[in-house]
Amino acid sequence: MMRIGLFGYGKMGRAIETAAQARGHSIAWRVQQGNRGLLTPELLREADLVIEFSQPEAAFGNVMLCLEAGLPVVSGTTGWLEQVAQVQKWCQARDGAFLWASNFSVGVNLLFAVNRYLARLMDQRPEYAPSVTETHHIHKLDAPSGTAISLALELVNELERKNGWRLYPAPAAEGDVPIVAVREGEIPGTHIVRWSSPIDELVLEHRAHNRSGFAAGAVLAAEWLLGKKGAYSMQDVLGL
Repeated sequence: MMRIGLFGYGKMGRAIETAAQARGHSIAWRVQQGNRGLLTPELLREADLVIEFSQPEAAFGNVMLCLEAGLPVVSGTTGWLEQVAQVQKWCQARDGAFLWASNFSVGVNLLFAVNRYLARLMDQRPEYAPSVTETHHIHKLDAPSGTAISLALELVNELERKNGWRLYPAPAAEGDVPIVAVREGEIPGTHIVRWSSPIDELVLEHRAHNRSGFAAGAVLAAEWLLGKKGAYSMQDVLGL
């Protein structure tokens, strides 16, 4: 059983709390923007590990505060990708324990694996043009989603003809993977990778029905990370 600190206590934080308690873990503390000042070194140390789902502008400070206190951190905040790399380097140099994922859903991470495999096949099929579409609830602050960026970057890594991504409606150059971001209703998250040719279209899609898959994956990642050192991803957790 772990004592988990929750950094960020919105809808995802509450879903993670439910998933963690269902697996026999306890919640040591819950911190969000309004009560961050209450997080003393003593309170920090009441947790064995921290799960962080906050805001892009706060994530780096939140994560580093915990890591410098010697606590492993699982983070699912998106929109701070450049600073994620800094944290990963810090952990490798100083024996911290950090796991970041743009999406903790097991299904989405299987989608990532299929996306990479299909992109390798499509590297020899220039008649197929890839694009990514993501749809989320109207409360999501970042666009495109971290998951959509991850999918696009996988395409860039596998395709000789692609070298970046571009958020629609900004004009996409020939070497860019276009990403369309849609915000409507209370949709938990839908991600689609399309491969379009003049004669047909191939589609990969993941559609989340609720947040429970994300929360369960975050708790699974926390269980896996405890006791390890270094920087990891859900690929490591799932052996993909």
